[in-house]
Amino acid sequence: MTILKVFHVLVSLILIAGVLLQSGKSAGLSGAIDGGATAVFGKKRKGMDELLAKVTTVAAIAFIVLSVLIAAL
Repeated sequence: MTILKVFHVLVSLILIAGVLLQSGKSAGLSGAIDGGATAVFGKKRKGMDELLAKVTTVAAIAFIVLSVLIAAL
């Protein structure tokens, strides 16, 4: 039971970090200005954003599963 709780805390920290490290789709006025540049020059860090999205998805699923397991036990 304690191992599940420790793993749950680790997964929650990974989930928080994954969400906070993702870049927003547009950040107000700077996103509107950057939108034209992105269309011309292409988006940088696309691979990193995709990796963070996958890590966040896996961490979210693991968080939900662990939450249900801990509640059931």
